[in-house]
Amino acid sequence: MFTNTLFLLSAALTIGGAFAVVYSENLMHACIFLLASFFGVAGLYACIGADFLAATQLVVYAGGVVILMLFAIMLTGGTANNFNRFGLEKIAAMGNKKTYFMAGITAVVSSLVLLKIIANVLRNQSSAALEANLPTVERIGTVLATDHILAFEISSVLLLGALIGAAVISRPRTEKND
Repeated sequence: MFTNTLFLLSAALTIGGAFAVVYSENLMHACIFLLASFFGVAGLYACIGADFLAATQLVVYAGGVVILMLFAIMLTGGTANNFNRFGLEKIAAMGNKKTYFMAGITAVVSSLVLLKIIANVLRNQSSAALEANLPTVERIGTVLATDHILAFEISSVLLLGALIGAAVISRPRTEKND
């Protein structure tokens, strides 16, 4: 019953958020609807027992990409002059009925996702009926630390190089006057 409810709410949130992103005329609201859609996808991952993917979806996409997009929108000024060439008007303040409704559904789905992840971790693993939905975090960690350690280390070096490159690119340039 819990998994069916989580699936239905997650599917509704994913599809509803995706349609709202497409049909939203406000850039800030579209970003919030995209966040709701990402929470729904995390719920769908939790339904199939992919704990690691659900947590990664929440951390990487919901926590990183959408927050980055929101900061980029807010830092551009938010005036109508900045967005006229795209046909968008001034960014409205948050707090209308649609955003409260989507926030409520997102809160319900995210709490159900967290409960599902916690239930999978705390579930008794000796039962044979639950073999298909065992937590995936431990298995992924074991495989990464044993069989695929070289690929794991290479990816960490590549990510470190990308981080250093981003810091070098974003550093302010100083001009020398000779």
